[in-house]
Order: sequence, then structure tokens, then C-alpha cells
Amino acid sequence: MSLTHKSSARPLPGADTTDLPDVADFPASETPDIADAGWRRFLRRFHPRHIAGGALRTGVELLYPPQCVTCEAATATPFSLCVTCWNAMPLISKPYCERLGTPFAVDYGMGMLSPAAIADPPRFDRARAVARHKDTARDLVGRLKYGERLDLATLMAKMMVQAGRDVLEEADLLVPVPMHRFRLWRRRYNQAALLANAVSRQTGVPVNLDALRRIRHTRAQVGLRRPERQQNLQGAFGIAPEHQGLITGRRVVVIDDVRTTGSTLNACAHILRKAGAARIDVLTFTLVADGDI
Repeated sequence: MSLTHKSSARPLPGADTTDLPDVADFPASETPDIADAGWRRFLRRFHPRHIAGGALRTGVELLYPPQCVTCEAATATPFSLCVTCWNAMPLISKPYCERLGTPFAVDYGMGMLSPAAIADPPRFDRARAVARHKDTARDLVGRLKYGERLDLATLMAKMMVQAGRDVLEEADLLVPVPMHRFRLWRRRYNQAALLANAVSRQTGVPVNLDALRRIRHTRAQVGLRRPERQQNLQGAFGIAPEHQGLITGRRVVVIDDVRTTGSTLNACAHILRKAGAARIDVLTFTLVADGDI
């Protein structure tokens, strides 16, 4: 599945362009000359409503200057990172383990697996992440997850699309790691679902928020060792019967905000595999590598 989409310029909200056709609106035999086309574009650009919309946006930016989403320093555009925070983003790039997506210190060549992937293979096929779970990346996860900064989902998803391009290009379906209804009631939103929706909007890959369910309320995974995490998640997930056919034979990408030991994502992959998923990949914003926590 290609992530390339055709885009077209859109007028500002409120701009009336019904009487200002573009060159593409004319048949080839009736296409106006370049000067006429340029004049029409000039009229569209300086239409009173177009100017009013731009002035309103400029006025808002003067009253509320764009700020960095993490440190609140001034930025050129809203919902972005300042230079300092961007430079502190511990981005993951090749070389990395083809299976786990964990970064290598040395390039061992294409398709190499890490010792962890060989000794304890995950139940999913591939995993990708934007950054290691520290510094700016950890701050973004914390603000989305606990700080109710729901607006960060779009920015984080944009970076996830870039980091997970290879898995998303082959995906048939996105599913977020589900949250139990009691925990969802307390927090009021599932950050994994927000990220999955944003990734879907940016790629066109369908998302289903209900296929994978959390059927057993478990204690928080924070502070638990790997064996304790695995035991804690036994029987925690299931597939909604009405969505069983949606999973069978599909290439599924599981979305979450952070991957720590991988226990939660392994549990999700196990259930999806039993439901007949043809391939299961994982995409998170951060992953915890040695020394990150």
C-alpha cells in the first residue's frame, strides 16, 4: 500500500473562489493564455475574504505566538519543536534490528537481528519506533499520556509515519493497544487510539478501535519485571466476535505510545495471530532501550 497521496492547494476558510476558475478547469481547447491565468490567480490571492482570513490568522499569532510543544520557547510555526528540543530528540535511524527496531551501535549489514531478537523472538513480525524513550521523546509521551495534551497526537503520528514507513506501506489495518473500560473511564481517553486515528488520517490505512479489546482489568505494568508483566497480561486481551472476519488474513499494525519490555505488544500479537492475522507489525512513538529508564 502506497503512502503517497495526491494533494491540491486549498483556499483559506471563507475564501470565495466560485467565480475564479483555475487553468485546470478549462478544456485543453479553451485554456486561457498564461497572462490570463496569472491574472485569475492574482484575483484569487487578493480576494477580500482571502485577505481577511489571512489577517485573522496573523492577528491570532500576534496574540498567541507559536510555542514549542515541550519547553514553550518561541517557534516559527505552531505545534512544532524548537531547535533545542529537536536536537535533544533521540531519534532512531538505521542501523537497527530488523525484527525489534532497536538501534545498533555498529552497522552489521541489512537484515541483521539483535541478540535479544534471536534469543527471545517476539510474537510480532517487526517493530518500529520514532525515538528512544528519553529526553524530548519521553516528555512528549508524558504530555500526551498524562498531561491531556491531545493535540500532540498529530505531531507524534507524523513522526511515526516516517519511522514506520516500511510497515505502513504493507498494512491493511491499524489497531491500537486497547485500554480497559475502567481505566478509560478514569483517564477519559486512550492515547494509543489517538495516535492510531492520527496515523490513519495521514496514511489512509483503515483503523479499527474495537476489534482488539481489553477484557480483563490488570494492574499497571510500571515497576513490574518481565516475568511479572507477562503473568499480569495473561488473558487480558481478546477479539470482538463481530470483528473476527476483519482480522483474518489481514496485515495488522498495532499502535501504542511506548514499548518497554514488549510484553503488552506480545500479548496483543498472540491474540491477533490466533484470530488469523497474516502479519503483525508494531509501531510506537518510543521504545525503551538499555539505559533509558
